Amino acid sequence: MLYYAVVFLVIALVAAALGFGGIAGASAGIAQILFFLFLLFFAVAVIVNFARR
Repeated sequence: MLYYAVVFLVIALVAAALGFGGIAGASAGIAQILFFLFLLFFAVAVIVNFARR
């Protein structure tokens, strides 16, 4: 999931450099959502791992 967040971030940066503001904004938004989902899943995995011990 983190990989896809980085991919959308790169797409947003390229689109912004080429002047496509709408696509850049949408890609940046998707990258942000995926990154926060990754953080949420990572935190849950760490908590579950500590609970099992």
